Formats: sequence, structure tokens, C-alpha cells
Amino acid sequence: MQRKAGTMTRKDSEHARVTDQLCFALHATSRAVVGAYTERLAALGLTYTQYLTLLAIWENDGSTVKELGQALDLDSGTLSPVLKKLHSEGLIRKERSPDDERLVFVFVTEAGKELEGKTGKVRAEVEALTGLDDEEFSQLRTMLHTLRERLTAT
Repeated sequence: MQRKAGTMTRKDSEHARVTDQLCFALHATSRAVVGAYTERLAALGLTYTQYLTLLAIWENDGSTVKELGQALDLDSGTLSPVLKKLHSEGLIRKERSPDDERLVFVFVTEAGKELEGKTGKVRAEVEALTGLDDEEFSQLRTMLHTLRERLTAT
């Protein structure tokens, strides 16, 4: 059954319970998933945000900083220090466009490429921890992407 926006039942108007809230379920689950990744990525010397950034670069090597920000839904104030750290660790290199100095392209280095296989093991471990089979995992991911698209479409 689909809920209509703005509709309220008697139960909804009584005392709201934290565990009944979609926002809490998403928040608590997100913290658990990020925590599982964070714990395992620390052994590779990566933060969760650095890992996501590398994923985006591995997917589209040579992207601009702006494109990475859009792909990751991160503003430049958050993304710039992450890129700076990845660069100082030798995992990425940055090049300014000779035609437009405002454009900075980001490329993975050989060291960054070597790390990709190691992070794949982390991803597989965390996905296994969910206890979801492939179909359930795919359905959940699709529903979450759909929910995000609907909420940000306004």
C-alpha cells in the first residue's frame, strides 16, 4: 500500500516511535554500513570518503573535479581535502586543462590501481555481512536509489 503525502491516520497522530520512522531506519542502517566499511578500510589506510572517491575515479578515470563532486554528491569544500590526501598518498594525480585552467582532471596512479583489488575484498566482506542474497541486495539498492531520486526531485 502506498501512502499519500499529507495523509495522517489516528496512529500517526499519536506518540511517534523512533523505530517506526523511516528516517531513523535509514540513519541507523547507514551508520552500521559505513562503520563496517570504515573498520575494514582502515587496514588499507583509507577513510570511507576516500574509498568512495576512489570508486568514482576507478569508474571514470580522467574525470574533472566537478564531475567527481557531482557523482559523489559532495561539495568542493568536502571533496578538495580528500583529493589532496589521495594525491599526497600517491594514489591519484591531478592535471590542469591546458585549454581552461579552471578544469582539473583526476587520474588514478599505478598505486591507486593496485588498491582497487584490495578494496574489492572489503566490499565483498561487507556485502556478505548483510546476509542478503544477490536478488535481495539488488532490490534494496534499487529501492534506495529510487527513494533518493524521488526525494531530491523537488
